[in-house]
Amino acid sequence: MKEIICNSVYFGVAISIVGYMIGVLIKNKFKFDFLNPLLISIIFVIGVLTIFKIDYDTYNESAKYLSYLLTPATVCLAIPLYRQLELLKNNFKAVIVGITSGVISSLGSILLLSYLFKFTHEQYVTLLPKSITTAIGIGVSNELGGIVTITVAAIVVTGIIGNVIAMLVCKIFKIKEPVAVGLAIGTASHAIGTSKALEIGEIEGAMSSLSIAVSGLLTVIVASIFANFY
Repeated sequence: MKEIICNSVYFGVAISIVGYMIGVLIKNKFKFDFLNPLLISIIFVIGVLTIFKIDYDTYNESAKYLSYLLTPATVCLAIPLYRQLELLKNNFKAVIVGITSGVISSLGSILLLSYLFKFTHEQYVTLLPKSITTAIGIGVSNELGGIVTITVAAIVVTGIIGNVIAMLVCKIFKIKEPVAVGLAIGTASHAIGTSKALEIGEIEGAMSSLSIAVSGLLTVIVASIFANFY
């Protein structure tokens, strides 16, 4: 059975898609935020690889084709932003200040936790890009000398957590302004969080989409500065 699976060129893609479809079905059935389809698909893939004793490199070799869709999928997020262009112009200062604050908070929290848990410099810079999209985060981690595989894992976990608790956090802090909600979600949890913002509303989705690009660019610049603080 293992040989049959591994000999298929696209078995990694198939397993990933099946896992995600199962996650969507479970989410739609139970309507529970913590049953995130991406989280369920990750657990499903890990289970399959463990049961059939398939190593990660073999799986990744056949699943890498999904990564090719990452960039065009991110670019497509510009569509809701274009539809809300006038709103962006009217809130330009608030948008820039909000995203900048989010980026500084993200990097600052990693710096603080690195001191508290006595991380090595390599571990510290590995986690700095945790709140930006994978395509940019990989480059930042590489440049700073981090561990790219852990960076990717941190980015995925951050996105899932943001997706799951976004509405709860907004309710706790009574954040109701659509622009503020979108900026907060996008800056903190990149594309995975943005999928949640798009579910909430078009304005939230547009502002979250904008946050992905701007926070990514700011992180590229500011992370290199923060890398020297620890």
